[in-house]
Amino acid sequence: MATKLHNLSEYDFNSVPDAAGMRFGIVVSEWNHTITGPLLEGAHQTLLKHGVRESDILVKTVPGSFELVFGASQMIRSGRVDAVIAIGCVIRGDTPHFDYICEGTTEGLARLNATGEVPVIYGLLTCNTLQQAQDRAGGSLGNKGDECAVTAIKMVDDKRTL
Repeated sequence: MATKLHNLSEYDFNSVPDAAGMRFGIVVSEWNHTITGPLLEGAHQTLLKHGVRESDILVKTVPGSFELVFGASQMIRSGRVDAVIAIGCVIRGDTPHFDYICEGTTEGLARLNATGEVPVIYGLLTCNTLQQAQDRAGGSLGNKGDECAVTAIKMVDDKRTL
């Protein structure tokens, strides 16, 4: 979680397990691509940095954040991934649409995570302003994509060692 005291991209490299042989799916929303694109890049580069082969990273796009749940579900069903990173961005507007999309997506991803055998990592930015989103997509607070990739690696390692 980003705060003024914690940058999303700062972590102890040595605290992350070797990810060689792990397979990851990244489902990313096309909506707000100027934000989700850098988040995807951050996650992708962090996975590679920790030993994941390019061929072990499956990336699929969905139209919007609400569709992340279905995209993640399909990745899990494919049997080709050890964890899924769901990346999206919703920025508050003038209507309650923000609340419905954020709540539905959050509940759907949480349900997949709690009831499934494959960890689903929550990479949905829910911001009040474009600046808040930019700050978390490679800006002053780092890149949430980096944090999601590290979390995914740790969750796969946890599952393997339990």
